[in-house]
Amino acid sequence: MSTTFFNANPELNLRARCKALWEAGDFGVVARHNEPAAAEFMARPHLPLGPGVRVLDLACGTGNLAIHAARAGCVTSGLDLAANLVAQARARAQAQGLTIEFTEGDAEALPYANGAFDLIVSMYGVMFAPHPEKVVNELARVCRPGGMLALANWTAEGFIGENFQVVGRHIQPRSDAPSPLLWGDEAVVRARLAGCVSDLQFNRRIARLRYPFAPAQTVDFFRQFYGPTLRAFASLDTAAQGRLHRDLEDMFHRNNRATGNVTEIDAEYLEVVAIRC
Repeated sequence: MSTTFFNANPELNLRARCKALWEAGDFGVVARHNEPAAAEFMARPHLPLGPGVRVLDLACGTGNLAIHAARAGCVTSGLDLAANLVAQARARAQAQGLTIEFTEGDAEALPYANGAFDLIVSMYGVMFAPHPEKVVNELARVCRPGGMLALANWTAEGFIGENFQVVGRHIQPRSDAPSPLLWGDEAVVRARLAGCVSDLQFNRRIARLRYPFAPAQTVDFFRQFYGPTLRAFASLDTAAQGRLHRDLEDMFHRNNRATGNVTEIDAEYLEVVAIRC
């Protein structure tokens, strides 16, 4: 695909960049460390999991939430923009003997019928879609009236927000999409979902992220496997890469709850639960 073609189609350019970002590295390796938090999220009593409940894991990655829904007997689907992650999700489901329909697709243009789902869940997923208004329209469209939305979104005040700030000191953020961290702001979420949900509830939760290596190696881990970090380093020269690495290592050290060759971080997220009007 030529540069001229991209320049002539800025929306396609943005979507292509997002897809390439999440297909870079191997987020599936990173997602394994999110599995305990995913299990906690899906075990909360307000989620109506059970046989026959139609569930969509939106921006599903390798299917951390979908796996739990399918184990509960739900009729489960998952969708993600990254083809490599969808392939890994399908392989996981097959290895565990679970029936889950995983689809490569865009959260801003869902390939599902109106009212197709009783429950839509997304953990650190839809918050990264570049057009929040399109995501909200699609959430409202494919969730049946009376159905539930349950989202987990990183907050600006938490560890991931600090990570954004550290990287932002080294790389100029793009201005063609709002910050994903706005999905962690109660007032912003309330405004975005106004008119399409009722009984909107917020809870600030902690995801404990544990990595079996020291902070310096944890930075190397993210640099190798996490697309946004990989791309951030790749955009810098050697000297600037060294400065970014030192700042990220310092951030992990300051937030590390463990000792020795282990890094354990408490990362805050906003849990959003609402009923579709």
